[in-house]
Amino acid sequence: MKILVLTRYSSLGASSRYRFYQYIPYFQDQGAQITIEPLLGDNYINYLYNKTNIPLIEIIKKYFERIFSLLKKNKFDIIWLQQEAFPWLPAWFETALTKSKIPLIVDYDDAFFHRYDQHSSNAVKFFLKDKIDKVMNSADLVVAGNRYLSDRAIKNKTKKVVILPTVVDINCYSTESLSDDKLFTIGWIGSPSTAKYLFVIQNALEVIYKLGDVKVVLVGSGSMEMENLPLEIRKWNESTEVKDIQSFDVGIMPLTDSLWERGKCGFKLIQYMACGKPVVASPIGINAEIVKHGVNGFLANNQEEWVKYFEILRNDRDLRKRMGIAGRKLVEEKYSLQVNAPKLIQEFKNLLQEKRD
Repeated sequence: MKILVLTRYSSLGASSRYRFYQYIPYFQDQGAQITIEPLLGDNYINYLYNKTNIPLIEIIKKYFERIFSLLKKNKFDIIWLQQEAFPWLPAWFETALTKSKIPLIVDYDDAFFHRYDQHSSNAVKFFLKDKIDKVMNSADLVVAGNRYLSDRAIKNKTKKVVILPTVVDINCYSTESLSDDKLFTIGWIGSPSTAKYLFVIQNALEVIYKLGDVKVVLVGSGSMEMENLPLEIRKWNESTEVKDIQSFDVGIMPLTDSLWERGKCGFKLIQYMACGKPVVASPIGINAEIVKHGVNGFLANNQEEWVKYFEILRNDRDLRKRMGIAGRKLVEEKYSLQVNAPKLIQEFKNLLQEKRD
């Protein structure tokens, strides 16, 4: 089985790393020959996260390289695509290059269709609002990170849709606790683009901080400030992210309730739980499925509830431990690479067999 893997980012991009790159060794163990060609490299990721200059020449070059790759697609058995082949270009251009007898598998872990159909520009909406719908419709299989995304694919009469959550390699996550015994540590991990959701609970964080013996740690947020709330900001690094989470007493995932957020895959929660940490989250989208309220964490609907659940966890170390154990068990059973990689590989095999039959 020869697979052309067209990711959006290099392995430095979290969505590509967890939806694609971490599965590659499993495919190779099954004898698959993998060719990986990311569209946007490390320089683009640095531009997104560190506000460096946009590598425009490199991006244009990568677009042409992808065109040439797709012109040679017939030497592969399957094309495995992340989201879309050519962002911001019309669907007819993309489908003209991807359409063939070779099975096309497209993966979504965010509601990328809303990037176009909810765009502030009327021109973008006019030309691209149904682009992702057409890409989904042209695919032989859509792999969706949650039900919100799969429902969109089904609505567009995609040939086949499967739900595969964004997962972690459980062997890389340990429940060892590195938290500060003197301070109740509220932790968050993410990127500068998602740090804005922390302002949803700013008042709650300020209230719990004023009670004393509390610190708020942000990993990967980039530079940010909250009035009346000292923040400990740590730079994200793949080699230290697990240790950073192990230093938390509780992991948080606040969200606003809008269309884009309903398509999120709750990956932060899975990371926290993999490290045996209780969680508090907004009950938006898949968050309400991952968090079993009162079992592995809490779902908070408003500022008062965020404060309430912070106080409960702050004052009950045993509860934090029980919730952490329950969260870890859930990840091992449902949200681990070890459980989901065989399922994904089987979908590839089934698709190839169907094409041959």
